[in-house]
Amino acid sequence: MKGAEILIDTLINEGVDTIFGYPGGVVIPIFDVLYQTDKIKFILTRHEQGATHAADGYARATGKVGVCLVTSGPGATNTITGIANARMDSIPIVVISGQVATSSIGTDAFQETDMVGLTRSITKHNYLVKSVEELPGVLKEAFYIARTGRPGPVAVDIPVNVSNGILKNYKYPAEVTLPGYKPVANGNQKQIEKLAQAINSAKKPLLYTGGGIISADASAELLALLDKTNIPIVITLMGLGSIPTDHPTFLGMPGMHGTMAANLALTECDLLIGIGVRFDDRITGLRDQFATQAMVAHIDVDPAEIAKVIKPQIPVVGDARKILQELLKKVQPRQQDEWNERTNSWKNQYPMTYDQSAESDILPQYVIDRVSALADPETIIVTDVGQHQMWAAHYYKHRKPRAFLSSGGLGTMGFGLPAAMGAAVGRPNQTVVSISGDGSIQMNIQEFATCSINNIPVKVVILNNSYLGMVRQWQEMFWDEHYSQTCLKRSPTCPPKCTGPRKDCPSVYIPDFVKIAEANRIHGYRATKPSEVDEVLKTGLNQSGPVIMEFMVKSIENVYPMIPSGKPISAIIPGRSS
Repeated sequence: MKGAEILIDTLINEGVDTIFGYPGGVVIPIFDVLYQTDKIKFILTRHEQGATHAADGYARATGKVGVCLVTSGPGATNTITGIANARMDSIPIVVISGQVATSSIGTDAFQETDMVGLTRSITKHNYLVKSVEELPGVLKEAFYIARTGRPGPVAVDIPVNVSNGILKNYKYPAEVTLPGYKPVANGNQKQIEKLAQAINSAKKPLLYTGGGIISADASAELLALLDKTNIPIVITLMGLGSIPTDHPTFLGMPGMHGTMAANLALTECDLLIGIGVRFDDRITGLRDQFATQAMVAHIDVDPAEIAKVIKPQIPVVGDARKILQELLKKVQPRQQDEWNERTNSWKNQYPMTYDQSAESDILPQYVIDRVSALADPETIIVTDVGQHQMWAAHYYKHRKPRAFLSSGGLGTMGFGLPAAMGAAVGRPNQTVVSISGDGSIQMNIQEFATCSINNIPVKVVILNNSYLGMVRQWQEMFWDEHYSQTCLKRSPTCPPKCTGPRKDCPSVYIPDFVKIAEANRIHGYRATKPSEVDEVLKTGLNQSGPVIMEFMVKSIENVYPMIPSGKPISAIIPGRSS
């Protein structure tokens, strides 16, 4: 078989049904084989970054490995942001790039780039395939590495002569042998017993869980633990949906833009149990003042995460689902007590609120609230990055795992639309709503054409405040309202220094998202006042194809609570929406 045929055969054997990508010279042999098979659907995106994010969204929504196929040179380098995004959030994707012939590598040949060097720090592993003989084994390993242990992206660079090369007696590898790679699944029983004893004796235990719960498909076990122990829980952005957000023990999302209840619980608990979390800076704030009053336990499948940021007294390495199953056998039932009353009092004292009736402008929180009320309960929500992301985290009622997809670690503007596209392809029976800002949506706006041509029915909600909202908020709060290059309506008639919205601010729509919808032959709607919000949402959500729904929201509206960067949790600013 030719190398290109081996690649496609491997993908089929690995259960791949969809590839996202873009062709080019050195991958024509691969695309020729794709042309001759009906077992894999290829989605031609309009940019390679969009293809990588689409593979990422597909993986998050389905739990399977997402696949992206691109050409060499700029085709390959355009995937870098998407690969880094997947690495930060532990998402299993395999990015296959074409490469110049092995005889030309190192000569600065046309469209030659060192993808191994470029992706070394942002992949779980990467390969340059040097011969057709090693291709089957490399591909088998790539998928195995991507999906096992702590999931992550794997890059495979295939020179054109390998794609055209002939391998006699090809046979799909039955197994993988990697002596240096042995992910630990079962946690140490002594450490699990130690953790159970700590839980049984704690007066103020707190669960702190993240995306590792979703990656391990451990939501059922987490719910069982909550039902048995009634331990209050805070959940990171990446973990939202792992349990329903109306669960009585849920205190909200912790960290920089977390709820007051969640952050106050972090400062008072006497046992903090981290499961599938990284203790990243957006949660801990000033590290040497984080949860100093608590004994810390940390469960994670990646041993490199243990003690990387916060040193735990009880480390447990292994698969979250398996460890929770064992922990459930050892912990004692716990009834609601004074600690539950205290944490619930914080929830009642500091609710996430807004007052649309007091505003003539549309509040962004209100739009999210109405999306939550009007969308099907099975809807998958995908966000871009910025203020709208935080409002979506707080005001949408998350119900199920793999139904809230967002760029966490890298904070990638432009992630939302292509990731929603991938999610919709992977979960065709679910409604997929992408929530974005007017800044983020323009980062990969070309993918509206992909949605239109392939009839991918993504419903896009754009909260248009005419600003790069989160950066503007920081400029307002910490930089004396110096709105430097954050207004998206700047025009020659504006004063040299933007001081915020004025009566004579330009009123034109640049871009006009409704006309962009029309240009891509999809439905487009706009709401300019609160009374129009429900009508636009009901109309847009009920359309069968892709839709743009634009909401002209209040220009100056901040996300609260907020912990200033580098400050301890105690420095939290409640704000109006606390």
